[in-house]
Amino acid sequence: MKLFRIGELAKAAGTSERTIDYYTKLGLIHPQDRSMTNYRLYGPETLLRLTRIHELKNEKFTLEEIRERLDKWNAASGDERVSEKLTLLESHLAQVEKELKELQPLLQGLDPVQARKTFSQLLPQGIACMEAIKLLLGQNSIM
Repeated sequence: MKLFRIGELAKAAGTSERTIDYYTKLGLIHPQDRSMTNYRLYGPETLLRLTRIHELKNEKFTLEEIRERLDKWNAASGDERVSEKLTLLESHLAQVEKELKELQPLLQGLDPVQARKTFSQLLPQGIACMEAIKLLLGQNSIM
């Protein structure tokens, strides 16, 4: 498993070394080990975590909100892959909600025939998404 020094991690993540230092001080990321010369070494999962942090920042979440979300998903499961997927899903849902809010005025401007056609195309996909989420959460079907 490749461990990254701070400069390598910053380059791979497309960010600055200062940002890596800052996120480390905030506890958003953690070094996995130290080199013999006392350099902080970060694992590949840190690169994934930085990607999630970047995505959440793009969604306009504050660093404190990002920490809460990451902590919540890490506490929910010790499996990093599950945590990663749940965080990504939550990010996607927030993006969909944002896009729906932006789309609402446009949909209200459609004539009734256009609106019905649009909703008839979106409804099955929306229901399928809700069903998938309920199954993931272990809940009964909505149908």
